Amino acid sequence: MCGLTGYWSLSSGLSGDVAEQIGMRMADAIRHRGPDDFGVWTSEDGLCLAQRRLSIIDLSPGGHQPMRSHNERYAIVFNGEIYNFVQLRETLELACGGLAWRSHSDTEVLLEAIAHWGVAATLPRLNGMFSFALWDAEEKSLYLARDRFGEKPLYYGYAHRTFLFGSELKALYAHPEWSGDLDMKAVADFLRFCYVPAPRSIFRNVRKLMPGCWVKLCAVDVIGQIWPAPQTYWSALNPALEGIAHPATGSERELIDETEHRLREAVGLRMMADVPLGAFLSGGIDSSLVVAMMQAQSAQPVRTFSIGFHDRRYNEATHAADVARHLGTAHTELYVSERDVFDAIPLLPSLYDEPFADSSQIPTFLVSRMARRHVTVALSGDAGDELFGGYNRHTWVPRVWKLASRFPRPLRVAMKGLLLRHTPEELDKLCGKLQRILPSRLQARTPGDKLHKLAGVLGAARASDIYADLVSATMDPGRFMAWPADGSLNEEMFPERPDMALVQWMMLSDTQNYLPDDILAKVDRASMGASLEVRVPFLDPELYAWAWCLPMSMKIREGKGKWVLRQVLYRHVPQALIERPKTGFGIPLDEMLRGPLHKWAAETLAPEKMKRHGVLNADAVQTLFAQHQSRQSNHAYMLWNLIVLTEWLDAHRAQFRLPGGQWNRVENPVTI
Repeated sequence: MCGLTGYWSLSSGLSGDVAEQIGMRMADAIRHRGPDDFGVWTSEDGLCLAQRRLSIIDLSPGGHQPMRSHNERYAIVFNGEIYNFVQLRETLELACGGLAWRSHSDTEVLLEAIAHWGVAATLPRLNGMFSFALWDAEEKSLYLARDRFGEKPLYYGYAHRTFLFGSELKALYAHPEWSGDLDMKAVADFLRFCYVPAPRSIFRNVRKLMPGCWVKLCAVDVIGQIWPAPQTYWSALNPALEGIAHPATGSERELIDETEHRLREAVGLRMMADVPLGAFLSGGIDSSLVVAMMQAQSAQPVRTFSIGFHDRRYNEATHAADVARHLGTAHTELYVSERDVFDAIPLLPSLYDEPFADSSQIPTFLVSRMARRHVTVALSGDAGDELFGGYNRHTWVPRVWKLASRFPRPLRVAMKGLLLRHTPEELDKLCGKLQRILPSRLQARTPGDKLHKLAGVLGAARASDIYADLVSATMDPGRFMAWPADGSLNEEMFPERPDMALVQWMMLSDTQNYLPDDILAKVDRASMGASLEVRVPFLDPELYAWAWCLPMSMKIREGKGKWVLRQVLYRHVPQALIERPKTGFGIPLDEMLRGPLHKWAAETLAPEKMKRHGVLNADAVQTLFAQHQSRQSNHAYMLWNLIVLTEWLDAHRAQFRLPGGQWNRVENPVTI
């Protein structure tokens, strides 16, 4: 696990020492991603590769980067892990008649695989999470590549005459030619989704490389500031369609057995490390299952880590402790105080150097920082929901649409108005009485918020509109913006697929959008901000393909998702420790914005501050804030979006200019 960066400039005329100094400065900006080692390499062609290393496999100097291939043709900076590098190494030894390896690192195996097979043929062979930049000295070309699911980030773009790239934007900021043009469409997308969807970044002149893609640049591209089209080597869609077309056969027991076998293998592959290793444990199905598979393959108690909250609506620490006790792990928990949250907030613009507003970013960072005191690598249960139908929307959207579509749309719009007459707090009280007599599977945390969400989708013209509403913080981001911007939905994010059932389409959309741009981005920045590597077993490509082979009845049954995972988990953990309403992983943001964070939020969203930035509509924001404080509505998530954006604009105001405006750049002179 590392951080990479670099640049390619064909007209700077920099001396070797100055070129290296710039690379060192860019690498230092992401030191948190790799505090153990660093390296810079420059070529006479104007290219610079730089890297910060977090040593995980092969702690010796043999794993130092940038690394050159044996034939000296290739140089690479690499971020991540190749889990099947041992098998690839054996294959290469047979194919090449033996190789004189200089290290035991996966980076060297990757380099020699590319030297033997080429970039395009090597990428599909890799099972891992990674991004890399590769220089081909023979072709005089630069390759950038990213893993299948987008676990590891990679930004790239142009600043004046220079092509820049890096694991985080702050590395690009450190180049002396950096300039950033704020992308108002990206701002609107952020306000809608709480993140900036790839391939956009918050800047018009910088893009994110899409998951499962690679791109090749030549000198003519850099000179002309051309954006070559990325090449796709893997898509989440293809295994999904293949699995639907060729479903797995066998008895339920056989399918459960096979699911356990594949999950155990995926977990075991990600337990390989030369440093201490542990796991996040929330007490939910996914993390409990990952820990159970780890403990079954470990001779020692696995280190597990949990975060707790004093607000019972959000606290899962007691459940995690029960699971840890049953599995016999070495468990550590931290109960988060209001002070912990308040102290973490100023770090967010630095951790997430483009606007990012999933409020679970705070507990994710806190649990990562706690875990890093004991381990260097942690496994997580992320992506179980996407693969096995675990989100609430996967179960109730098809039911709601089936029921709602029976009624004329005008009637549904009238029902929407009826629900919205009541505040979420009023609906909470009403539902609180009803939930006493409802079975646990029908109970929900903050039911008033969910009913308001339901009201917002009753007027939908089609089922995909319901999904788009549910994954959006607002359907009208433009009303919060001071600048004219296209606030419309990016239709290309949610293309309709008549060859899929509605629930399958939602799961695929979650995998292609919400997973990489929200969940994985959150985990990467929060964990790397604490110099912790996090691995995600559910994103093993073989396990992903298998999940799509399973019939939907093995995923969603009797109104509950992840049925097959539950059956596997019950073999290791008593059902009574697991069965409870899904809570998610977040903070009590609604009440905190009315209580301990109220003064700070009011100051952050003050009209004079927003007018100074010139991005947000101060009147619209103030109206929203007042409605939340009066409990007329729960606008916690939208307010958090606006707060995060305002804080980001404050922290990064020296790094961008508005459309048509002047760039308030802080000079970065480079001296020898």
